[in-house]
Amino acid sequence: MPPRKKPVRREKVAAASVGLTAAETRNAAGADLDRLAQQIERDEGAVLARYSDPFGGTPLLLAALPIDRVEPTPYQRDPSDTHVKRLMGVIETIGRFLDPIVVVRGDGQYLTPNGNHRLQALKKLGVKTVIGLVVPDPDVAFKILALNTEKAHNLREKSLETIRMARALARRDDVKEKDFAFEFEQPSFLTLGVGYEERPRLSGGAYQSILRRVDEFLDLPVDKALKERERRGKKILKLDDAVGAAVEKLKAKGLTSPYLKAFVVARVNYTRFSKATSFDYDETLDKIIASAQKFNTERIKQEDVAKAGGGPPDEE
Repeated sequence: MPPRKKPVRREKVAAASVGLTAAETRNAAGADLDRLAQQIERDEGAVLARYSDPFGGTPLLLAALPIDRVEPTPYQRDPSDTHVKRLMGVIETIGRFLDPIVVVRGDGQYLTPNGNHRLQALKKLGVKTVIGLVVPDPDVAFKILALNTEKAHNLREKSLETIRMARALARRDDVKEKDFAFEFEQPSFLTLGVGYEERPRLSGGAYQSILRRVDEFLDLPVDKALKERERRGKKILKLDDAVGAAVEKLKAKGLTSPYLKAFVVARVNYTRFSKATSFDYDETLDKIIASAQKFNTERIKQEDVAKAGGGPPDEE
């Protein structure tokens, strides 16, 4: 086996020492940029601004483009209908499109290498124009996918972001939690956010099926709602303690699966069999916690866990 290479350590860079100053970004010029700007105007677009990228100094154009002239690059993945519909809802709700797509011009057309979902959402909404960051170098269409390294929020990140947003809003005395249902998205994010603050390795996904049935946005000022969220979050932690104890007993028996916690939760979550449309939070959680504390691990076999299939892993 060849010797393992030592990782190259990145040298520490002094703060604010790289790239252009704010004033220097205005210095965007060049024959290629001029030709591209003229072509955009001939294509019935409008150049809104030109500037140099603050990191590498590359000249760029911000332009309004006729949406029917813009298409996704042919080699990227197909858009998700669910994601497109969600973007449509967000754009309609806030009444703004605030996230320009990246565009290159090549072979007589405009292509977006990382903006297809936004582009399809706008097209389905019947919008005439899309705002694009137009890059003069067509080869960027092949490089941008490598640059697109931002991953979607996982449950922990989303929950922490939401509870922090609520804490910031608590400084205002004229808003209620339910007034921010759109921004918070799901009440469970607030409750789990409290849990993640106290227990970063909380397997919140295991409890989402319960919270979707019992949690709701509160008709309380945000500061008072936060106190209730903290109380609800503590109950989730109490349930997590009981479920964790049951999981340890199963492991002691030799049972193995990355989904043991989800398996236990599924066994004690009686709401999944109920046709009721509403549940009292405390009554429901107290019953589920009691069931988890009394969970009989002696009757559980490895094949029972295998039959249950997948679910949220023990760690997220």
